[in-house]
This record gives sequence, C-alpha cells and structure tokens, in this order.
Amino acid sequence: MVQKYQSPVRVYKHPFELVMAAYERRFPTCHLIPMFVASDVISEEKSDDNSTHKIERRCKLDVDAPRLLKRIAGVDYVYFIQKNSLNRRERTLHIESHNETFSNRVIIHELCCYSVHPENEDWTCFEQSASLDIKSFFGFESTVEKIAMKQYANSIKKGKEIIEYYLRELEEEGITHVPRWSASPASPVKAVLPVSRPVPPTTPAITIVPPAESSKETLGVKESSSSPVGSPSEALSATPDDKLDADYINRYLGDLTPFQESCLIRLRSWLQETHKGKIPKDQHILRFLRARDFNMDKAREILCQSLTWRKQHQVDYLLDTWTSPQVLHDYYTGGWHHHDRDGRPLYILRLGQMDTKGLVRALGEESLLRHVLSINEEGLRRCEENTKVFGRPISCWTCLVDLEGLNMRHLWRPGVKALLRIIEVVEANYPETLGRLLILRAPRVFPVLWTLVSPFIDENTRKKFLIYAGNDYQGPGGLVDYIDKEIIPDFLGGECMCEVPEGGLVPKSLYRTPEELENDDIRLWTETIYQSASVFKGAPHELLIEIIDASSVITWDFDVCKGDVVFNIYHSKRAPQPPKKDPLAAHGITSPGGNNVQLIDKSWQLGQDYSMVESPLTCKEGESVQGSHVTRWPGFYILQWKFHSMPACATTNLPRVDDVLATLQVSSHKCKVMYYTEVLGSEDFRGSMTSLESSHSGFSQLSAATTSSSQSQSSSMISR
Repeated sequence: MVQKYQSPVRVYKHPFELVMAAYERRFPTCHLIPMFVASDVISEEKSDDNSTHKIERRCKLDVDAPRLLKRIAGVDYVYFIQKNSLNRRERTLHIESHNETFSNRVIIHELCCYSVHPENEDWTCFEQSASLDIKSFFGFESTVEKIAMKQYANSIKKGKEIIEYYLRELEEEGITHVPRWSASPASPVKAVLPVSRPVPPTTPAITIVPPAESSKETLGVKESSSSPVGSPSEALSATPDDKLDADYINRYLGDLTPFQESCLIRLRSWLQETHKGKIPKDQHILRFLRARDFNMDKAREILCQSLTWRKQHQVDYLLDTWTSPQVLHDYYTGGWHHHDRDGRPLYILRLGQMDTKGLVRALGEESLLRHVLSINEEGLRRCEENTKVFGRPISCWTCLVDLEGLNMRHLWRPGVKALLRIIEVVEANYPETLGRLLILRAPRVFPVLWTLVSPFIDENTRKKFLIYAGNDYQGPGGLVDYIDKEIIPDFLGGECMCEVPEGGLVPKSLYRTPEELENDDIRLWTETIYQSASVFKGAPHELLIEIIDASSVITWDFDVCKGDVVFNIYHSKRAPQPPKKDPLAAHGITSPGGNNVQLIDKSWQLGQDYSMVESPLTCKEGESVQGSHVTRWPGFYILQWKFHSMPACATTNLPRVDDVLATLQVSSHKCKVMYYTEVLGSEDFRGSMTSLESSHSGFSQLSAATTSSSQSQSSSMISR
C-alpha cells in the first residue's frame, strides 16, 4: 500500500533570494542533519543569462535503523538522487528526489517547492509532498515503513529550523538582502558569499549586496514581516491558494504531527474536489479524523454521513430557527456556565434533579433531541469564541454532571431509550467535542445506568469520564483541579451563582397523549425541505413537475449519497399515470429502502411521447449538484435519477473485471439520493442559485467558504 504525505504551506517571512542563499548552505553536508553524511554533484546546467540553474546531486544518508536490519540488507548507507531546478526569473525552486538504494524493493518519491507568497512578494512559501511504496524488504516491510515514516517526520519538523538557522547566520554576517535576478542589470555588483566553510565549486554564485550598499527602498525584509502571524486575517492571508499554512494550524488547530497535518490536508482537498467548495471548517474535519485515529477512509465515511445528515435536517439553521418550549426553560436542568481552567466552555447538567419521565411525556423524544442538538451547536460556537479570546486552539468543551437525586425513576424505560437515541446521534455527528466529563455525587443506582449507556459511548469518549462518589470531588484531585474556585457553582459548595434551573417534577397537566407525541415526533423528524429516494438498476426514481406558464424556472439541489447516478430532465404534453402510493408516504416517512417512484410508462417512446430537454449528467457518489432549467413549453416535466452502469471496455465488447465484480454485489445495484426542487417564476429568478433555499445549506455554520463551479447547457445551469 502506498503511503502518502502532504505538508502544510510553511511561510518564511524573508524574500525568496535570501531563503535560497540560506538553502545553499545545506550542501555538500549539514551538521544540523546528522544522517546527511555527504552529497556529490552529478550534473549541473545553467542558462546563458543565469536565470535558470539545474543541479543533480547524489546524497548519502546514514539512516537510523537497527544494526541487524542493516546487516540483513547488506548496506550501511542509503543513497538518494536529488534534482533541483531553480528559476530566478519566476522565483521558484522545484526539488525532486527519489531513492537509488533498494529502488526495486522500496519506492520513495518526494516533491518540494519554494515559491513567492502570492500576497506578499517579500515572503517565501514552502510545500512538500512524498509517497512511500514498500513492495518487499526481506520480510521487514512493516519495520521499514515505521522507520521511514519516523525519519521523514523528523526531517519535516527540522526542515524549517535549518533554514531559519542559516538565515540567522547570514544576518550575523551582515547579509540581509540578496538582489533579484535581472535580465540587464545597470551595474552588476558581484561579491563572494561569506561562509564559515569552503564553498564547493558546483555551488552557484550568488550576487550579494551588503546592507551598507543597499538603500532602504531595496531592503528585502519589511519591518512588519518580522511580526508573528497573530490575527485571523493575518493567518488567512498567509495561506496561498486556499492551502493550509503551518502558522495557522498551530494557532487555530493545535500542535499536529506531520502525519496528522497530512491527513487533514488530504481529507480537506478531497472534500473540496468532491463537494465543490462546500466543506466544513478545518476544526470540524479534524474532529472526525481524531475520532477515527486519523484513518482517512473511516473518517471520510463518517464525515460525509454527518454532512448529509446536517443538510437533510437543516442543522446549520438550528440556532436561528429552534425555539425551546417553555417546559424546557422551566424544567430542563442544564446550561452553560463560564469555562474551565483550560479555557473550554463549561456546561452544567443537574441530571439528578431532572424529571426525565415528565419531560419525555410532555415533549416527546424528538423535541428533547432537537434541544440537545442546539446545545451542541452552541458549544461549537463557544469554542470558536474562546479560541479567539484565549489565543490558543479550543475545539471541545467540558461537561459537569451532578447526579445528586438520581433514583430508579430516571431508569424509566422510554426515558432511557430517549437517552440512548440522543447519545447515538451526538456520537455520530459531534465527535471529539467533549474534552472532559465530570460526574459528581454518583449514587448507588449509577452503576445500573452506566451499564445501560456505556456500550453506546465511544471508547475514546469513555476515557474522558471522571467519576466522583459522595463528596470526593471536594478533596485533592477533585473539582478545583479542573475549574477555578471562583466559578464553582453554589449548589456544589462554591460561591458562584449558577443560573441553571433547579428542575422539579413536570406537572401532569402538561403531559401529552401518545398520539399527540407521535404526530409531533413525525413532524419534527420530517421537518426538512429534502426528500430521500432510492435508485435501483432498472428502476429509476422520477419526480413529476407540472408547468402552467412557460418560461418558469425549475431549480434543484441534490446529493448523491450512495452509488453513481445519471440525472435527466424530460418533457411530455400528457400526464403520466399516477404512481402507487407508499402507505407510509402519507406521513412523510420513507421506507428503510428509501422512496422509489417510476412515472414514464414502458410503452412510451422517446421522441414521440416525451422528449429530453437536457443532456444527461453523470453524478458520482458524494457529489452535491445544484442547477436550474428555464422551461420553454407548458406541460409535464419529469426529473429522473437513473442507475449509472459502468461502460464496457472501449477496445472490446467485453466488460471490465471491476464491472463483473460489481455485478456480483447486490448492494452495488442500489443508489441513494437526497433532493429538493422548487419552481420559480421567471420574474422571481435572479439568474443564480441564490434564489434556491438549499444553496445556503453549504454547511453554513461549519463552512469557512463556499464556492461553486458551473457549466452551462443551453437554457440551464448545472453547478456541482
């Protein structure tokens, strides 16, 4: 399996030419890199005007590996070939390297690039990517992979330090400026680059202007360039082409290993390509990676499921649209209360004082779930605020649960069922948001409750639980270790007034009948502008839209949740036969397999009974598609999502091996889409997807930016 690595953009707040002068001091060897023993120049090529310089080196490395492994391999050193292409005109340096030793067993390929910062010509950017493919290595493939990743991570971490070391060395020698390359300099001034060791003859000559000879206008480093990136605007400006900058990661995401940085960048890039700019914020992506121990495939799967869930249930608008019933204000014993010692938002839940049975009987399961989701959304917002206030990354919150008063009433079966449902939804969509859970005054009945709920809680989350019985929380290692004494709530012996409701029994007069609760739950569950549909091989899903006035605009927004589909739009002058109704459809509930409706009769002929008004659009799994069509005639329009079959091999009529294997899997014959459509009058359509409500569902609360690309087809616009 090929291991890939992608580094964030690292920014040197120095001009490109000065960074190149520092870079050249790494050769032929560097005392700051102990394993870099030596390097020899194999070939060198310069242009006549000295604008380009290509040099190829053979580098000798003493890899830190077990002696036994070196004896088995029969080598003491490994050799790499490094090719450098310096373009002084464009101010870029491209570096490509690969291993020469064991190249038939292990393939290591690395690409690096130094370039000018796109928004500050006196700064220099550095990017790095690499791949590792171990085909065979005497049965020690796993060991070699670990050694290679360890060595590479160390070199990544030390790379910037080395350049900055030589930049300081240049400054100590009085060199703070290197002039840019010029095609016809008025008066070229050449000076010998002062170094503490002999410069090999293959090292390219660098024109140096000492500070005494350079004017203030030509200084390569601005006064402001020495200031660290602190404000959000500075951090974002240091990120060229929407790439992640190392300073931004350290400021807003925390201290990540090179491997973790690489996973974040790769998953973020995949989301950008798949969702066409509709991506969540980096902090949210990182939570899903942490939840799956930075396993890219697993993190990508649960993140995509969560994004689809957020869009379908309009969770992004929850804080603006959800109004808690008065019963929750009066009897739900939870609320936000300052922050803990680490700056995390602190949420207090007096579960022992809460009448869970009364709340479930008065509100129903779905209303309680909505309320808990609004708490989590508020927690995400508070984390962002505290990150700005405290000047360090804060991505999770602390929850304090007081169990005084917990009894068998809290183990009422429907109440436990509602609790398990809430835990399931929160675990799936808000991973790694709980930094610490403090459980205080746990009574004897607590182990029974813990036995019921613990299997539904992720193992990583369970490790964050701290449980105190009786008054143990008041002693050493207790509450004061995590919360400042000044903000400990009064009901726990502190002096800070806490505005969390005291709870009490919900009056039975507020109870609702099971029928009322069921109808309310159905309303809340189906309260979404989106519908789900299943698409099978040979059974497309079709949606009928009747148009009375010509020049109306049909708009759509759909996500391909599973499989690949082909999207078509047809027009017919006569109405198709109405489909059979799903018995659950009256309540807006689709069957587990999803809704599937077929409208076009098998006896209909294309071109006679109906016509195609748009070219077919193939949509891949995970894509989000928005578009519109301006109708030319009144009548009946049919939007169709059809199963996409892979084409046979172009050179032969035989199917490909992958296609044959796919046909053996029943699950591969099913696709799933989630869609929303709307018909607008031409006078109401503003020529863009801003008129479509779902266009704002680009995960607005979680998305740092939303862009879209579009392709026009005759009278329609389809953007993905």
